[in-house]
Amino acid sequence: MINEGTSAAVSFTTDEAATAVALGSGDVPVLGTPKIVALVEAAAVAALAGALPDGATSVGTNIAIDHLSPTRIGGTVVADATITAVDDRRVSFAVRVTEGDAVVARGTHVRFVVDRKRFLGG
Repeated sequence: MINEGTSAAVSFTTDEAATAVALGSGDVPVLGTPKIVALVEAAAVAALAGALPDGATSVGTNIAIDHLSPTRIGGTVVADATITAVDDRRVSFAVRVTEGDAVVARGTHVRFVVDRKRFLGG
């Protein structure tokens, strides 16, 4: 059962492969926004872990992120996702990325619960 208020977090230490330069999203060697998106999605998936029915998975359908400050190589961030609403198969999250006490990014994310086999066309 998916419950509002459930949350999860993932941490990541910024490396060269996660920079805006490496990801093609800019020309500075700081944590790239595409990696921020991947981290908040990973946190949302973790928040749903164990709550989905057998044979089900979730897929991201919407994300809105404000990337507020840079994280340099070697900096460790924590991405967290908290379920804010459940509407049938639609699950909404508040997401945030922090480095220490500083908020690096924040926003919202929506995932839909789908039948894995049907989704993959099998």
